Amino acid sequence: MPGERASEDVRREQILHASFEVASREGIGGLTIRAVAAEAKLSHSLVVFYFQRKERLVMELLEWLIATTAVLHVPAEIALVPNALDRLHALLQHELERLAGQRKHTRLFFEYWARGMHDDGVCARIGAELERYRAAFRGIMEELLAAEPAAFQGVTAEAMAAVAVSWLQGCAVQGMIAPEHFDMDAYLAAVRGFTTRLAEPAVT
Repeated sequence: MPGERASEDVRREQILHASFEVASREGIGGLTIRAVAAEAKLSHSLVVFYFQRKERLVMELLEWLIATTAVLHVPAEIALVPNALDRLHALLQHELERLAGQRKHTRLFFEYWARGMHDDGVCARIGAELERYRAAFRGIMEELLAAEPAAFQGVTAEAMAAVAVSWLQGCAVQGMIAPEHFDMDAYLAAVRGFTTRLAEPAVT
C-alpha cells in the first residue's frame, strides 16, 4: 500500500537521523543498535527489523551521509550565470557556505574516510562518490577553459576540478577543526583573486 510505503520511508529516515546523531556524538565505533533505538525513542527490535545488524546500519548511514553532504547540486540561479569564471566563483561560494553549515556532517564524513583505510567497502564507496563530485566540477571547468583558452594553457579540466574540490575539502576541514580561525569571506576573496588574475590577459 502507498501509505504503508510512506510510513516505512519515514521510519527509516527517523532511524538514520538518530544514527547520525549518535555517530556524531560517539563516533562510528559508538554506533550500536541499542544506542540508535534509544536516540530515536524506538524499540530495539524495530531498529533490528529495518537494519538487521550494526554493520548494515553503518553502511546505510554512509549512504545517507553522502546524499546529504557529498552530492553537488548546482542551483538554477548559478547555472544561469553567463560568464564561466563568475559561475565558478558563485559555485565555490555556494559549496563553501553549505559545507560550513554542515560541520557535523563533514566531521562524520571524514571519519568514514579514515575508516576506509581499513575497510574496502567503505573505501570504494567514498572513492566513487568523490570521483562523482569531481566530475560535477569538470563540466564548468571545461566551459572555463573554452572561454579562456589563453589564460589556462596546458591545464586540464580534470586537474582544475581536482584543485577546486581539494580547496573545498581543505576549507571544510579547517572550519571543522578551528572554526574561530575560519574566515569564509577572506578565503573566497583569495580564490577569486587567484582565478581572476589567471584569467587576465598576459602583458606583452
